[in-house]
Amino acid sequence: MTIKLYDTYARETREFVPINDNEPVGLYCCGPTVYNYAHIGNLRTYIFEDVLRRVLEFNDYRVKHVVNITDVGHLVSDADDGEDKMAAGAARMGKTAWEIAEIYTEAFMQDLTHLNIKTPDILCKATDHIAEQITAIKQIEEKDLCYITSDGVYFDTSKDPDYGYLARLDVKGLQEGARVDKGEKRNSTDFALWKFSPQDEQRQMEWESPWGKGFPGWHIECSAMANKYLGALFDIHCGGKDHIPIHHSNEIAQAQACYGTRLSNYWMHGYFLQTDKNKMSKSSGEFLRTETLIEKGYDPIAYRFFCLLAHYRSDIAFSWENLDSATIALNRLREAFYSWDDGGSILDDYAQRFRTHVNDDLNTSQAIALVWELVKNNDAESADKKTTLVHFDQVLGLQLTEWAPAATAAIPHDITALAQTRQDARKAKDWAAADAARDAIAAKGYEVVDTPDGFDIKKI
Repeated sequence: MTIKLYDTYARETREFVPINDNEPVGLYCCGPTVYNYAHIGNLRTYIFEDVLRRVLEFNDYRVKHVVNITDVGHLVSDADDGEDKMAAGAARMGKTAWEIAEIYTEAFMQDLTHLNIKTPDILCKATDHIAEQITAIKQIEEKDLCYITSDGVYFDTSKDPDYGYLARLDVKGLQEGARVDKGEKRNSTDFALWKFSPQDEQRQMEWESPWGKGFPGWHIECSAMANKYLGALFDIHCGGKDHIPIHHSNEIAQAQACYGTRLSNYWMHGYFLQTDKNKMSKSSGEFLRTETLIEKGYDPIAYRFFCLLAHYRSDIAFSWENLDSATIALNRLREAFYSWDDGGSILDDYAQRFRTHVNDDLNTSQAIALVWELVKNNDAESADKKTTLVHFDQVLGLQLTEWAPAATAAIPHDITALAQTRQDARKAKDWAAADAARDAIAAKGYEVVDTPDGFDIKKI
């Protein structure tokens, strides 16, 4: 069946046609800048990319999945000034930039495990590919598309008539309306290919180059490493939607200069996780990690399930109440799945409809709706439903076959009685009595959790 994917470059949903039928699908996903932990908003993008990979494999494509680790060159400002995020992170932690790169890379890989995100085939560090980046900058220089200032080598966007097409940037308007100090940059949209080390200090991360000692710009890293592992034009490039106007636009400009291509045949972008109508970010200093969820008693797979309830191209509002609802729903699904018999067959009608949904630009929300339709189908044999859900879980990644009810001690009778008292008070809308019963349960070391069928009780 046909896979349709939304291509940001074309601004339309296109049928997926691989560049080379005899080679794996080339998939490049912008990875983390390892100056801090990834937060659950970042990880929503990696869940979307994991679903994309799974859908391709579900349709019998082989995939070569590449993710970069940015461990140098990502400045705190998109205007190519300010401190390197790695240096800032090192100072915050009281460690070297090399040390924090290892710490946060390891934490990122643990996040992928928690969320059942498949490990990339290639995880490439920017600091391991300095030579490739210097080669790419030389190619740009040979075509007279860059210039040198006192603080670095800059790409001259005025010499690229297609610059900013991905984001549909009004480049002329941006130049005319610029209100920021460009310094020595010729145009406000020009960006650094190589930054020089300050003369009065020694950086932790710096390399010799034809232009002087320094370090690469953030954007050249991705285009150089993507080209090395996937070629001058590969199938799909992914990232968050915040990459569209700057990082990915700059990657394309560099690729056009170096290779004469737009680097990727399809450009795909995941949308934000929002809290109080703002995207979750590290700049505030307050963000949620998968470890935060675990510490609060949540299964990270419940967060994955929560993300699957919305389309990847729509912002999604996070709240603890929404995560609670997702947790309850996921546990209902797990319990139903666990109770069914083994040894059934895939239900063809459901399998075809599921494939139609996920092949329609990864429509996981419709796929989840189909899951519940299957669960509620009392005419189907339970063994067939179970086998069909195992088939679905190749894409959903909910690890249904790995779940089993936890062995728990019997709940004391007085706790059960208090929980029933609370339930009766809630039905009568006697909220004071309900709260009193809840507090009495908590004082004895238990928690009552509301479910669509009543309540569950668990030890705190």
